[in-house]
Amino acid sequence: MIRLYGIPNCDTMKKARRWLAEHGIEYEFHDYKKLGIDEATLRSWMDKVGWEILLNRRGMMWRKLSQEQRDSIDEENALRLMLDTPSIIKRPVLITEDGHIEVGFSEQNYTELFEQ
Repeated sequence: MIRLYGIPNCDTMKKARRWLAEHGIEYEFHDYKKLGIDEATLRSWMDKVGWEILLNRRGMMWRKLSQEQRDSIDEENALRLMLDTPSIIKRPVLITEDGHIEVGFSEQNYTELFEQ
């Protein structure tokens, strides 16, 4: 089963969910706000795509951090931050049935991914 991780009210999430629905692709939605994210899952994503890709440095949650926190970010700090505040994880995170991880939404990337 395809899994889509994120928060429901995010505009990018809405675009991804709409694209999946329009293309008849079934998925299970994991809501960070309700369910959070566990460390093992997050570490496995970091191993595959890197913490730098997962950490959303453009969003409101990043801007709320102190300059000192932003300046001292490293893999371990990023992991703790994403566990404590899952809304700082770039959205959406899509996991395909074969374990591919797609971070963020791009119509072109989704089209290429699901045409295979």
